[in-house]
Amino acid sequence: MTAIDAVIAANRFGLGARPDELPTARADPRAWLKLQIQGARPLTAAMQALTPSDQVFQQQAEAVKQRRAARQEMAKNADVSKDAQPEADSVRSVIREHYYAQVVARYQQATHTAESFRERLVYFWSNHFAVSIDKVAVAALAGTMENEAIRPHLHGSFYDLLLAAESHPAMILYLDNQRSTGPNSELAQRVQRRKQQAIDQQRKLDVDNKIDINENLAREILELHTLGVSGGYTQADVTTFAKILTGWSVGGGPGKILGSGEPGKFMFREALHEPGAQTLLGKRFHESGIEQPIAVFKMLAKHPATAKFIATKLVRHFIADEPPAAAIEHVAKVFRDSEGDLPAVHAAVVDCAQAWAQPLSKFKTPQEFAVSTFRSFDFLPEQPRLVIAPFELMGQRPWSPGSPAGWADIAGQWDGPDALMKRIEWATAVAQRVGSRYEPLLLAERSLGDVLSEHTHMALRGAADAAQGVVLWLMSPEFQRR
Repeated sequence: MTAIDAVIAANRFGLGARPDELPTARADPRAWLKLQIQGARPLTAAMQALTPSDQVFQQQAEAVKQRRAARQEMAKNADVSKDAQPEADSVRSVIREHYYAQVVARYQQATHTAESFRERLVYFWSNHFAVSIDKVAVAALAGTMENEAIRPHLHGSFYDLLLAAESHPAMILYLDNQRSTGPNSELAQRVQRRKQQAIDQQRKLDVDNKIDINENLAREILELHTLGVSGGYTQADVTTFAKILTGWSVGGGPGKILGSGEPGKFMFREALHEPGAQTLLGKRFHESGIEQPIAVFKMLAKHPATAKFIATKLVRHFIADEPPAAAIEHVAKVFRDSEGDLPAVHAAVVDCAQAWAQPLSKFKTPQEFAVSTFRSFDFLPEQPRLVIAPFELMGQRPWSPGSPAGWADIAGQWDGPDALMKRIEWATAVAQRVGSRYEPLLLAERSLGDVLSEHTHMALRGAADAAQGVVLWLMSPEFQRR
């Protein structure tokens, strides 16, 4: 082990070195990393204080109800006071309150944790099972999914994590599975009888919800969460899996179809589920009810294609944009042999020789750049807007990847001229706020150790003032890469 290995451990595997962290990692960087991923960890006090997903769901549902009532009142009475307008904005207020609290708690943990490898893995898996706040139904739930489904399962199996993520209300609502109904389900048959009765009686049918099957969740589980796009499934498999997932839903909601169960909590709606055996990927699933999708999840979690797909993503994230085949096979083998034991799989990445190659080559995403900056100062602003500001400025607003595929994990997504100008803009703002209180060369040495080049040393020594030195350090090639 070399002194540079400690820098790699803190930056490539972790989220950047905090003050005095490199000496701690230097004794045995690999053991330091592996210790961080063993066993469960309690949520921080700030995360425990966050409103749980079911209560967030209920608050947002109530706000929607109030907004609808306010708009109806305004539509009925042209003379109604404009004081009713705040009711129309109640949904936005609920979303903003919870979103800000979730973001601040997330980055407080990122800034101050002594286990930043574990925290990076939270972000990796949260991005793997991506949901987006761009969808209003999920806007106040994304952070709850990370804390309720991702963090508690890092020490278990991939199956446990998969099941927790796919059954979380944020995922179900994001991919529109809450109303997905089998064509031969109890509910579909009931509606068909009502339709026939309406025809016989020559009257209009009153059905308050559309009865249909939705393939979104099934497709994304196969393509993005388990097998991968080249995992050997067909469109027929997607359709079959969608049938298996009918009834995989969330309690509560409007109308006669969804107005039951504990609001905001996972609910398997038997009446929506397509009955009968189904064949997926050549295997027959005879289980009934909720046992059928659970059996499929168990099969997918242990599938060789899943092992390769997950291994490829992990190696790309931690080692190189073009992941080495040998590293992929090593991690995939551990995944297969351990049946998806996540601590073993994560440790396998640490054991890849390619992961310790020099120089630092992975270009930091905006989130990684901002978090490593916060960690270097061991400081996070108290105001939520200041916490969120760098992520919005640089194009990586928390929990808003733009699609179920999550944020891209390659340099080409983040190193364009405009993106670099945004980084300089934020680095300059940081320097103007704190530059006079710090010695830039000391900051650089504490965060980058022996990977700090002589060229950057000279630039920092020649800076006109501390603020300029901070910008030069933050924008140096060494700090921009991990």
